[in-house]
Amino acid sequence: MSVRTTKPRDVQHAINTGGVIVPGLIDLHGHPEYNVFAAWEPPNIYINRGRWRDSDEYDRLIKQPWHVLTTGGKSLSVKTAMTRYAEVRAAVGGVTAIQGASQDYPNKVEALVRNVDLVIFGSQVARSTVDFDRLNDDDIESIRKGIFDTQTVKAHYVHLAEGQKTNQTSVNEFLQFTASPLFSPATVVIHGTALTRVHFDQLAAAGGKLVWSPQSNLRLYNETTDIGAALAAGVPVALGADWMPSGSPSLLHEMKVAWQVLRQTPGNTVKAPDLVQMVTSGAAKIAGLADKIGTLEAGRAADLTILQKHLDDPYDNVVSAYPSWVDMVMIGGDIIYGRPDWVAKLSTPADYEPVTAWGRPMLLDTRFGSPEDAGIDGPPRRLAEMRAKLIARYPAVGPIFA
Repeated sequence: MSVRTTKPRDVQHAINTGGVIVPGLIDLHGHPEYNVFAAWEPPNIYINRGRWRDSDEYDRLIKQPWHVLTTGGKSLSVKTAMTRYAEVRAAVGGVTAIQGASQDYPNKVEALVRNVDLVIFGSQVARSTVDFDRLNDDDIESIRKGIFDTQTVKAHYVHLAEGQKTNQTSVNEFLQFTASPLFSPATVVIHGTALTRVHFDQLAAAGGKLVWSPQSNLRLYNETTDIGAALAAGVPVALGADWMPSGSPSLLHEMKVAWQVLRQTPGNTVKAPDLVQMVTSGAAKIAGLADKIGTLEAGRAADLTILQKHLDDPYDNVVSAYPSWVDMVMIGGDIIYGRPDWVAKLSTPADYEPVTAWGRPMLLDTRFGSPEDAGIDGPPRRLAEMRAKLIARYPAVGPIFA
C-alpha cells in the first residue's frame, strides 16, 4: 500500500469506497482484559478511585468474575482469549492501537491490534502505572532511567487524581507525583478529574499530556476532567474509552460523550477536526509514535479505518460515526475486518471468519499471532473459539456486536 497525491494507474484492484478514510483510531486509555465484561451500573457516586475499588459491589460484579475467568490469575490460556477478545472489540470499532494491555499477556509481540505501551514496531517506547503509590524504589528508578538516561521511554501513562474535585486525596496523588523524579515531558496523566487550572499549568510546564475518559468519569464520579482548563493551559489531550465496566463500548462512542461535554464547556473552541485529532495524529504524538502511526502519508504504517459516509463534512462524519459504520479496518496493510465484497477484491475471503456485525455480514481475520495447533497455549484463532472458551468459564461475557 502507498499514499500518493495523484490517482494511481498501476493497481490491480480499485475500490471506490464512497466513505471516509481515516488513520486507524488510537485509544490511549484502557484495561483491555476487563472488556470481556458487560457494562456495570455503578450503584453509587464515588469520591475517588479507591472508594469503588474497595466496595462490595465491585467485588461481586468485577473481582469475583475476574477470579473465575483467570483462576486466580494463573490461567494464561484464558487470559490470551480475554486479551484477543478485547482486541477484536477495539478493531471492529475502527481502533488499530490501544493502551493498557496486561503484562500477563504471554506473547506481547503477537498482538492483533497495536499495543502502544508494549512491544510496538520492534521496541517498547512506553511504560504504564495504575497506582503510583505502589511503585517501589526499583520500579521508579527503572522508569526514570528509561525516560532520562536511555531515552527509550517516550510516554509514561499514569493514573492520577482520579476523583471528585473536592477530594484532596486525589489532588495529593498528583502533587506527590510532581515531586517525584518521573514528572517529565514523558508524563501522560490518565483522568486528572480532580485537577484545576493551576495543576494543568504545572503539567503543561513540564511538557506533560492528558488522556481524557469522560464516560467513565461521569458514571463513577458524576464529574469529569475540567477539559476547558486543560486545553487553556496548553496540555495536549487524547481520548480513551477506559473499560467496559464503566466506560464506553468503543472509542467512537466515547467521542460522542466528549463532544457533548465540550459543547457544554464555557469558552470551548474545539471543533470536530480537533476531536478527530485527539484519536489520530494527536494521540500518536502523545504516544511517542507520530513517525509511525496517526496519519495517512508515505512512510507511515498502513493503519486505516474506512467509515460509511452519512454526513457531508468528513470530520463531522467521524465524530458522528458508530461501530456499525465501519466498513473496513486495515493494520500494517493487512485487512483484519471488512465488507465481504471488498475483501473478495483485495484478499482471500476463505481465510476470514464470517460474523454478523450489527445486522450485516462482515469478515474478520484474527489469525495473527495465533498458533496453528489448537493444542498450543495461545490466543484462539477465531472469534467463535474465543467466545466459546470464555463463556465456558464465565457465561455472562459481554457481547461485542451489541
